[in-house]
Amino acid sequence: MLVNTHKLKNALFVAMAIMAVPLQAQQWSLQQCIDTAQVKNKMLQMSANNVSIGEQRHKETVAGLIPKVNINGDYKYYFDLPYQLMPMSTFNPSAPAGQFKEAQFGVAHNLNFNVQFSMPLFNSQVLGAMETTKIGGELSKLQLQKTKEQVFFDISNLYYNVQILQKQLAFIDSNLVNTSKLLSNMQLLKEQLMIKATDVTKVQLQLAQLTTQKEIVSSKIAQVLNALKFNMGIPINQPIEIVPSIEFKNTRDFATQTTVDIRLVETQNKFLKSELSTLKNSRLPSLSLYGTYGQTGYGYDVKPNDFLKFFPVSFVGVQLNYPLFNGTVTQRKINQRKLEISNSKLQLSLATEQNLMLIDNAKRTKFTAQQTVENTLAQIKLSQTVYEQTILQQKQGTANLTDVLLADNALRETQQNYLSAIIEYLKAELELKKLTGNF
Repeated sequence: MLVNTHKLKNALFVAMAIMAVPLQAQQWSLQQCIDTAQVKNKMLQMSANNVSIGEQRHKETVAGLIPKVNINGDYKYYFDLPYQLMPMSTFNPSAPAGQFKEAQFGVAHNLNFNVQFSMPLFNSQVLGAMETTKIGGELSKLQLQKTKEQVFFDISNLYYNVQILQKQLAFIDSNLVNTSKLLSNMQLLKEQLMIKATDVTKVQLQLAQLTTQKEIVSSKIAQVLNALKFNMGIPINQPIEIVPSIEFKNTRDFATQTTVDIRLVETQNKFLKSELSTLKNSRLPSLSLYGTYGQTGYGYDVKPNDFLKFFPVSFVGVQLNYPLFNGTVTQRKINQRKLEISNSKLQLSLATEQNLMLIDNAKRTKFTAQQTVENTLAQIKLSQTVYEQTILQQKQGTANLTDVLLADNALRETQQNYLSAIIEYLKAELELKKLTGNF
């Protein structure tokens, strides 16, 4: 029993120790953010629903060729039976021509019940609609792909922004440490009456500016993280952390593939051609098979001659419909589609040429940014060395405060140039992936 009590105490101690450790926010990689967005992003979910809607529309048009069966029934009670005019010769053969006698036919109670069947044998508009909705489904899938591409682009951009801001925050923290040390030295020198109070004030001002800058950058990080979580489709209050290290490396050139935008233009061209073909074929006759089987009932409710009798009625037939003239409406629509197809071809050519130009520009920007990153990284190390040497010289009395501040500004300028170069590189990398169809 003592052993069990001892084990229970150990278990409680471990549990309390675990609870005492503050919860760490999960650290997300870029790929994890993208994978989460594929499942939870609302825009992607709506685009996927649009694909399903397109599939249902195509099935709806295909159903136009399936036979249709309707059941009809009605009951009529005539307060006044309908009249017919009959020639007088029907009742009196010697009556002169052109004279008629009114007569009422039928009974007050009339019932009809029938089953109607119809099936199109040939309908060019239904066949054309089937092809058009099929291409419309392809457009919906491409639009889903474009939405995915845009969501992935936005998430990557936001992810890199957080990393850049975190790097900037790290630089600010480093500069705060340097400035705090400098302020301590300046206060010590002022106490020894070796410098003026204005020199200390200058360093205090710089420290305050860095503190304010840190608050601004921290606020920006929170805002960009919120935008990132929104695009991922997760709650804003869910804590996440971003991998701080920026994967900056000279990646190989992306193989150029047909982009979604160009495929969209190509498919839209197919869509317009399908509509044009449907319009032309709408001049063809349509042929359908139809038939009816039912019962017609007649009733009389006055005794002793009351009765209710049903008589069968059925037929089958073929119906031909030929549009002879509709006021040139179809021709005007055909002319419109031809012009739209011409514009679509021009748009495809324009999009292809523009894409090639943007790819070349992105490659040049990426190469330049890569060189700048390497150069500014070396400049940061050099500026840090200069700053440390200037601080040492200032302690030895061979350098003044102005020299220290200039060295500090040079260090911060190289840090900012380094961050700007990384931003340009990552932007060019994202653009190149998008323009070459590698998202």
